[in-house]
Amino acid sequence: MKEYLDLVKTVIDNGVRKKSRTGIDTISYFGAFYRVDLSKGYPLLTTKKMMYNSMLHEVLWYLKGEDHIRNLREHTKIWDAWADDDGNLETAYGRYWRRYPVPEKGVALGNEIFVDETHPFVRREKNGALSFDQIGWVINEIKTNPNSRRMVVVAWHPANAVVSKLPPCHYTFTFNVNDGKLNCHLTQRSGDIALGIPFNLAAYAMLTQIIAQETDLEVGYFAHTIVDAHIYVADEGTELEKFDHLKGLKEQLKRDPLPLPHLAIAKKPVDQLTFDDFELTGYQSHDRIKFEVAV
Repeated sequence: MKEYLDLVKTVIDNGVRKKSRTGIDTISYFGAFYRVDLSKGYPLLTTKKMMYNSMLHEVLWYLKGEDHIRNLREHTKIWDAWADDDGNLETAYGRYWRRYPVPEKGVALGNEIFVDETHPFVRREKNGALSFDQIGWVINEIKTNPNSRRMVVVAWHPANAVVSKLPPCHYTFTFNVNDGKLNCHLTQRSGDIALGIPFNLAAYAMLTQIIAQETDLEVGYFAHTIVDAHIYVADEGTELEKFDHLKGLKEQLKRDPLPLPHLAIAKKPVDQLTFDDFELTGYQSHDRIKFEVAV
Protein backbone atom coordinates (compact mmCIF):
# COMPACT_ATOMS: atom_id res chain seq x y z
CA MET A 1 0.00 0.00 0.00
CA LYS A 2 1.53 3.22 -1.18
CA GLU A 3 -0.10 5.29 1.60
CA TYR A 4 1.63 3.19 4.26
CA LEU A 5 5.00 3.27 2.52
CA ASP A 6 4.73 7.05 2.19
CA LEU A 7 4.08 7.22 5.95
CA VAL A 8 7.17 5.11 6.66
CA LYS A 9 9.31 7.33 4.44
CA THR A 10 7.95 10.52 6.06
CA VAL A 11 8.91 9.34 9.55
CA ILE A 12 12.36 8.14 8.46
CA ASP A 13 13.14 11.33 6.54
CA ASN A 14 11.69 13.87 8.98
CA GLY A 15 11.60 12.26 12.42
CA VAL A 16 13.99 12.97 15.27
CA ARG A 17 15.61 10.48 17.61
CA LYS A 18 14.39 10.52 21.20
CA LYS A 19 14.08 8.36 24.29
CA SER A 20 10.93 6.35 24.99
CA ARG A 21 9.08 4.76 27.91
CA THR A 22 10.26 1.31 26.82
CA GLY A 23 13.97 2.11 27.12
CA ILE A 24 14.35 1.76 23.33
CA ASP A 25 14.99 4.94 21.34
CA THR A 26 12.63 5.98 18.57
CA ILE A 27 12.67 8.08 15.45
CA SER A 28 9.64 10.21 16.25
CA TYR A 29 7.52 12.35 13.93
CA PHE A 30 4.75 14.66 15.17
CA GLY A 31 1.34 14.80 13.54
CA ALA A 32 1.44 12.16 10.80
CA PHE A 33 -1.64 11.76 8.63
CA TYR A 34 -2.77 9.55 5.78
CA ARG A 35 -6.08 8.39 4.33
CA VAL A 36 -7.12 5.34 2.35
CA ASP A 37 -9.97 4.86 -0.12
CA LEU A 38 -11.64 1.68 1.18
CA SER A 39 -13.56 1.19 -2.06
CA LYS A 40 -10.28 0.17 -3.74
CA GLY A 41 -9.89 -2.96 -1.62
CA TYR A 42 -9.29 -4.13 1.91
CA PRO A 43 -6.09 -2.38 3.13
CA LEU A 44 -4.18 -5.33 4.54
CA LEU A 45 -0.48 -4.69 3.93
CA THR A 46 1.09 -6.66 1.12
CA THR A 47 4.72 -5.53 1.55
CA LYS A 48 4.97 -7.99 4.44
CA LYS A 49 2.82 -10.92 5.54
CA MET A 50 0.17 -9.81 8.03
CA MET A 51 -1.29 -11.92 10.86
CA TYR A 52 -4.88 -11.49 9.68
CA ASN A 53 -6.47 -14.11 11.95
CA SER A 54 -5.06 -12.52 15.11
CA MET A 55 -6.29 -9.10 14.03
CA LEU A 56 -9.81 -10.40 13.32
CA HIS A 57 -10.02 -12.09 16.72
CA GLU A 58 -8.90 -8.83 18.34
CA VAL A 59 -11.59 -6.76 16.56
CA LEU A 60 -14.30 -9.23 17.58
CA TRP A 61 -12.98 -9.10 21.14
CA TYR A 62 -13.28 -5.30 21.14
CA LEU A 63 -16.86 -5.53 19.92
CA LYS A 64 -17.79 -7.90 22.75
CA GLY A 65 -16.93 -5.18 25.26
CA GLU A 66 -14.89 -7.46 27.49
CA ASP A 67 -12.51 -6.15 30.16
CA HIS A 68 -10.30 -9.25 30.19
CA ILE A 69 -8.49 -11.46 27.65
CA ARG A 70 -9.43 -14.92 28.85
CA ASN A 71 -11.22 -15.78 25.58
CA LEU A 72 -8.82 -13.83 23.37
CA ARG A 73 -5.85 -15.81 24.75
CA GLU A 74 -7.19 -18.91 23.01
CA HIS A 75 -6.42 -17.30 19.65
CA THR A 76 -3.63 -14.74 20.12
CA LYS A 77 -1.15 -13.69 22.80
CA ILE A 78 -1.09 -10.06 21.61
CA TRP A 79 -2.43 -8.68 24.93
CA ASP A 80 -0.66 -11.05 27.35
CA ALA A 81 2.08 -8.58 28.28
CA TRP A 82 -0.47 -6.13 29.74
CA ALA A 83 -2.86 -8.54 31.51
CA ASP A 84 -2.62 -10.22 34.89
CA ASP A 85 -2.49 -14.02 35.33
CA ASP A 86 -6.29 -14.22 35.23
CA GLY A 87 -6.47 -12.23 31.99
CA ASN A 88 -7.78 -9.01 33.52
CA LEU A 89 -6.72 -5.67 32.06
CA GLU A 90 -6.34 -2.26 33.67
CA THR A 91 -7.65 -0.73 30.44
CA ALA A 92 -9.61 -2.48 27.68
CA TYR A 93 -10.71 -0.80 24.45
CA GLY A 94 -13.88 -2.84 24.07
CA ARG A 95 -14.96 -2.12 27.63
CA TYR A 96 -15.04 1.59 26.83
CA TRP A 97 -16.45 1.12 23.33
CA ARG A 98 -19.41 -0.89 24.59
CA ARG A 99 -19.59 -0.15 28.34
CA TYR A 100 -18.30 3.37 28.98
CA PRO A 101 -18.80 4.38 32.65
CA VAL A 102 -21.76 6.68 33.29
CA PRO A 103 -21.11 9.12 36.19
CA GLU A 104 -23.00 8.35 39.38
CA LYS A 105 -25.97 10.44 40.36
CA GLY A 106 -25.08 13.56 42.29
CA VAL A 107 -21.70 14.23 40.67
CA ALA A 108 -22.92 16.66 37.99
CA LEU A 109 -21.77 20.27 38.36
CA GLY A 110 -23.88 23.27 37.46
CA ASN A 111 -26.12 22.45 34.50
CA GLU A 112 -24.29 19.29 33.41
CA ILE A 113 -26.47 16.35 32.44
CA PHE A 114 -25.74 12.66 31.87
CA VAL A 115 -27.76 9.76 30.52
CA ASP A 116 -29.57 7.60 33.07
CA GLU A 117 -30.97 4.08 33.15
CA THR A 118 -33.92 5.10 30.93
CA HIS A 119 -31.65 5.68 27.91
CA PRO A 120 -31.83 2.82 25.35
CA PHE A 121 -28.05 2.43 25.18
CA VAL A 122 -27.42 2.39 28.93
CA ARG A 123 -27.00 -0.90 30.77
CA ARG A 124 -26.62 -1.75 34.42
CA GLU A 125 -23.45 -3.66 35.25
CA LYS A 126 -23.28 -6.54 37.75
CA ASN A 127 -21.99 -4.17 40.44
CA GLY A 128 -24.94 -1.82 39.95
CA ALA A 129 -23.05 0.87 38.03
CA LEU A 130 -24.33 2.20 34.71
CA SER A 131 -22.45 2.01 31.41
CA PHE A 132 -23.08 3.40 27.93
CA ASP A 133 -22.82 1.46 24.65
CA GLN A 134 -21.04 3.88 22.30
CA ILE A 135 -20.96 1.48 19.33
CA GLY A 136 -24.65 0.71 19.62
CA TRP A 137 -25.47 4.40 19.83
CA VAL A 138 -23.31 5.29 16.82
CA ILE A 139 -24.94 2.59 14.67
CA ASN A 140 -28.38 3.88 15.61
CA GLU A 141 -27.30 7.47 14.93
CA ILE A 142 -25.98 6.57 11.48
CA LYS A 143 -29.33 4.94 10.68
CA THR A 144 -31.52 7.73 12.06
CA ASN A 145 -29.40 10.88 11.78
CA PRO A 146 -26.67 10.26 9.18
CA ASN A 147 -25.80 13.95 8.77
CA SER A 148 -24.72 14.18 12.41
CA ARG A 149 -21.20 15.41 13.15
CA ARG A 150 -21.27 13.94 16.65
CA MET A 151 -20.71 10.24 15.93
CA VAL A 152 -17.68 9.93 18.19
CA VAL A 153 -16.41 6.89 20.11
CA VAL A 154 -13.76 7.30 22.83
CA ALA A 155 -11.62 4.72 24.58
CA TRP A 156 -9.92 7.25 26.86
CA HIS A 157 -10.97 7.80 30.45
CA PRO A 158 -8.61 10.33 32.08
CA ALA A 159 -8.99 8.94 35.60
CA ASN A 160 -8.02 5.50 34.28
CA ALA A 161 -5.35 6.59 31.81
CA VAL A 162 -3.12 8.34 34.36
CA VAL A 163 -2.69 5.14 36.38
CA SER A 164 -2.97 2.42 33.71
CA LYS A 165 -0.01 0.33 32.60
CA LEU A 166 -1.06 0.92 28.98
CA PRO A 167 -3.73 3.57 28.35
CA PRO A 168 -5.28 3.46 24.86
CA CYS A 169 -3.05 4.40 21.93
CA HIS A 170 -5.89 4.62 19.37
CA TYR A 171 -8.11 6.54 21.72
CA THR A 172 -10.93 8.06 19.65
CA PHE A 173 -12.61 7.66 16.28
CA THR A 174 -15.38 9.48 14.47
CA PHE A 175 -17.77 8.36 11.76
CA ASN A 176 -19.00 10.56 8.94
CA VAL A 177 -21.58 9.84 6.25
CA ASN A 178 -21.09 11.51 2.88
CA ASP A 179 -22.72 10.70 -0.46
CA GLY A 180 -24.03 7.35 0.78
CA LYS A 181 -20.62 6.27 2.06
CA LEU A 182 -19.36 5.71 5.60
CA ASN A 183 -16.02 7.34 6.48
CA CYS A 184 -14.00 6.82 9.65
CA HIS A 185 -11.30 9.03 11.17
CA LEU A 186 -9.04 7.57 13.87
CA THR A 187 -6.90 9.68 16.20
CA GLN A 188 -3.98 7.93 17.84
CA ARG A 189 -1.73 9.43 20.50
CA SER A 190 1.14 7.01 19.85
CA GLY A 191 1.79 4.79 16.85
CA ASP A 192 4.43 2.09 16.35
CA ILE A 193 4.92 2.34 12.59
CA ALA A 194 6.32 -1.15 12.04
CA LEU A 195 3.98 -3.21 14.21
CA GLY A 196 0.98 -1.25 15.47
CA ILE A 197 -0.08 0.94 12.56
CA PRO A 198 -0.58 -1.89 10.02
CA PHE A 199 -2.88 -3.62 12.54
CA ASN A 200 -4.73 -0.38 13.35
CA LEU A 201 -5.30 0.32 9.66
CA ALA A 202 -6.65 -3.16 8.98
CA ALA A 203 -8.76 -3.27 12.16
CA TYR A 204 -10.51 0.08 11.71
CA ALA A 205 -11.04 -0.54 7.99
CA MET A 206 -12.76 -3.76 9.01
CA LEU A 207 -14.82 -1.98 11.68
CA THR A 208 -15.89 0.64 9.12
CA GLN A 209 -17.00 -2.10 6.72
CA ILE A 210 -18.92 -3.92 9.48
CA ILE A 211 -20.85 -0.81 10.44
CA ALA A 212 -21.36 0.30 6.84
CA GLN A 213 -23.03 -3.02 6.08
CA GLU A 214 -25.29 -2.82 9.12
CA THR A 215 -26.37 0.70 8.15
CA ASP A 216 -26.81 -0.05 4.40
CA LEU A 217 -23.97 2.24 3.31
CA GLU A 218 -20.94 1.81 1.07
CA VAL A 219 -17.44 2.17 2.51
CA GLY A 220 -15.73 5.51 1.95
CA TYR A 221 -12.40 6.65 3.39
CA PHE A 222 -10.40 5.65 6.43
CA ALA A 223 -8.35 8.60 7.68
CA HIS A 224 -5.72 8.35 10.41
CA THR A 225 -3.94 10.98 12.49
CA ILE A 226 -0.99 9.80 14.60
CA VAL A 227 0.27 12.33 17.14
CA ASP A 228 3.59 10.58 17.86
CA ALA A 229 4.39 8.35 14.88
CA HIS A 230 7.56 6.47 15.70
CA ILE A 231 10.01 3.79 14.62
CA TYR A 232 12.01 1.89 17.23
CA VAL A 233 15.78 2.05 16.65
CA ALA A 234 18.79 0.52 18.33
CA ASP A 235 22.48 0.59 17.49
CA GLU A 236 24.18 -2.44 15.97
CA GLY A 237 26.19 -4.58 18.35
CA THR A 238 24.16 -3.58 21.42
CA GLU A 239 21.94 -5.83 23.52
CA LEU A 240 18.93 -3.87 22.26
CA GLU A 241 19.71 -4.45 18.59
CA LYS A 242 16.91 -7.03 18.24
CA PHE A 243 14.36 -4.25 18.86
CA ASP A 244 15.53 -2.19 15.88
CA HIS A 245 12.72 -1.75 13.32
CA LEU A 246 14.50 0.54 10.89
CA LYS A 247 16.20 -2.20 8.90
CA GLY A 248 12.95 -4.08 8.34
CA LEU A 249 11.06 -0.97 7.31
CA LYS A 250 13.75 -0.02 4.82
CA GLU A 251 13.36 -3.50 3.35
CA GLN A 252 9.63 -2.87 2.95
CA LEU A 253 10.32 0.36 1.09
CA LYS A 254 12.16 -1.69 -1.55
CA ARG A 255 9.12 -3.91 -2.13
CA ASP A 256 6.38 -3.14 -4.61
CA PRO A 257 2.84 -3.29 -3.18
CA LEU A 258 0.68 -6.12 -4.53
CA PRO A 259 -3.05 -5.88 -5.39
CA LEU A 260 -5.26 -5.45 -2.34
CA PRO A 261 -7.41 -8.37 -1.19
CA HIS A 262 -11.19 -8.41 -0.79
CA LEU A 263 -12.99 -8.80 2.52
CA ALA A 264 -16.51 -10.23 2.57
CA ILE A 265 -18.54 -10.04 5.79
CA ALA A 266 -21.84 -11.79 6.46
CA LYS A 267 -24.81 -9.43 6.58
CA LYS A 268 -25.48 -9.69 10.31
CA PRO A 269 -25.88 -7.28 13.23
CA VAL A 270 -22.58 -6.46 14.93
CA ASP A 271 -23.39 -8.47 18.05
CA GLN A 272 -24.05 -11.63 16.04
CA LEU A 273 -20.82 -11.71 14.03
CA THR A 274 -18.37 -14.57 14.57
CA PHE A 275 -14.96 -15.40 13.13
CA ASP A 276 -16.51 -17.61 10.44
CA ASP A 277 -18.58 -14.69 9.11
CA PHE A 278 -15.46 -13.10 7.58
CA GLU A 279 -13.83 -14.22 4.34
CA LEU A 280 -10.56 -12.77 3.05
CA THR A 281 -9.85 -13.55 -0.60
CA GLY A 282 -7.07 -12.66 -2.99
CA TYR A 283 -4.48 -11.90 -0.32
CA GLN A 284 -0.93 -12.08 -1.63
CA SER A 285 2.05 -10.65 0.21
CA HIS A 286 5.79 -10.47 0.33
CA ASP A 287 7.58 -12.51 2.99
CA ARG A 288 7.10 -11.84 6.67
CA ILE A 289 9.43 -9.37 8.39
CA LYS A 290 10.01 -10.07 12.06
CA PHE A 291 9.75 -7.08 14.41
CA GLU A 292 10.24 -7.47 18.16
CA VAL A 293 7.67 -5.78 20.41
CA ALA A 294 9.02 -3.09 22.75
CA VAL A 295 6.88 -3.49 25.89
